[in-house]
Amino acid sequence: MKQKAIRAGASLTPWSRAWLVPGLIAVALWALAPVALAVESKLTKEDEACLKCHDHEVGKERLEKKLGDGKTLSLDISSRDFIESMHNGTSCEDCHDSLDGKTHGKVKTALGSRRELSKSMQPSCVTCHKKKVKQYDDGIHASQVKQGSDKAPLCSDCHAPHTLRSVKIVTPIEQVPCAKCHDEIFKAYAKDVHGQERIAKGKTAPICADCHQAHDNKAASMGDGQKDACLVCHKDAAQLHKDWLPNTDLHFAAISCPACHAPTSQRRVNLRLYDAGTHKQLSEKVGVPRFVQRANAGDTANMGLDERALWSLLKEFNQDAGQGQTVLRGRLEVRSGVEAHQLTEKGKALKDCATCHQQGAEPFQSVIVTIAGPDGRPLRHGVQKEVLSSLTAMESVRGFYAIGSTRIKLLDVLLVLVVAGALSVPLGHMTIKRLFKGVRERRAAEALAAAQAAPAAPASGDPGNPTK
Repeated sequence: MKQKAIRAGASLTPWSRAWLVPGLIAVALWALAPVALAVESKLTKEDEACLKCHDHEVGKERLEKKLGDGKTLSLDISSRDFIESMHNGTSCEDCHDSLDGKTHGKVKTALGSRRELSKSMQPSCVTCHKKKVKQYDDGIHASQVKQGSDKAPLCSDCHAPHTLRSVKIVTPIEQVPCAKCHDEIFKAYAKDVHGQERIAKGKTAPICADCHQAHDNKAASMGDGQKDACLVCHKDAAQLHKDWLPNTDLHFAAISCPACHAPTSQRRVNLRLYDAGTHKQLSEKVGVPRFVQRANAGDTANMGLDERALWSLLKEFNQDAGQGQTVLRGRLEVRSGVEAHQLTEKGKALKDCATCHQQGAEPFQSVIVTIAGPDGRPLRHGVQKEVLSSLTAMESVRGFYAIGSTRIKLLDVLLVLVVAGALSVPLGHMTIKRLFKGVRERRAAEALAAAQAAPAAPASGDPGNPTK
């Protein structure tokens, strides 16, 4: 083929060779012309007027704006990317309705930062995305923004408005916006069983929004959201565990999934302040830092709350409620969000009961008490591990007594006494019975001999009876 091409080229005249390259370029441009026309045909005249300045072309000076914080904001927008985005049916003026066409580009306007611009554009998202914005407002990110965070994501931090693609398009994992803020967790996810399914094997596997929700996300360590997210895909998990795990329902209620499915992680006991009336975790109110103040007051030496301080803390929250329904619900969990994203194949998950059910078990060496903060994230304070094995703390940590691990010594003694008492009755009976066996046999023999020696009494109506 190469030789034929050379011969064909050799047969061309100098004039034809001179026009060969320009001719090929012309053919290529002719072929691409419909695409260019298709791109232009989707733009309104008003949008074309905007992109006349904002669409960057090769050799054209870039359009930029100097911000008040010293950084530079690019104002370049690709027409092609915009038309291929989900916002291609939205006019520029639909979102930038505050701009005046007569003065735009002619009068300089001050802009402090990119963050300031993002905040100013938030209301424009509400026009089309009321439901999603409402979900966002109920989530932890919006709560952090309201608390004054300058890092919590706004709409444009996750959704580039001019290049937004459909969520149905599977994007490369490194382009997932969550990685911008949650870098360490994302690195762990990329190596765990879900990340490997998605990256190494190219299969569909859950990613951030599948477990944490894209807009109405909550703190993963609060409530049962984490477990519920797992059960969305692993619907038969409970039944499969029942085949080998005793008290499956109790284990599911008191142990988070990563505690067993991230076997290399460190674990701890989390005693969560819980409202037994509403069946929800207790949460702090804005401007009323009760938990932090009370926990610090009960732990002046910063050694962790002991059983008396924990009982006092619980009592104070019950007094606030006025109904005495605040309790502690214990859960075994991993110690960090990074470890929660180090899930392994199910065949490598922990199945050895001795991991937890033995004296001095590692998972019970770290104990904390938590409450939901005003922004939804947990507020934590350390608790002395001896609380789990203290009789005086039984009321505080009821419902979280693991046989063989959180061992309360007095209960062990009482249990021994109960078992001994239960066994003493039949054992004592058998002992007494054996000791008096000879006496019983001697008395039985004497009774039998006496019965045999006694004269037989005459039967009633006997003809030999002289009285008749």
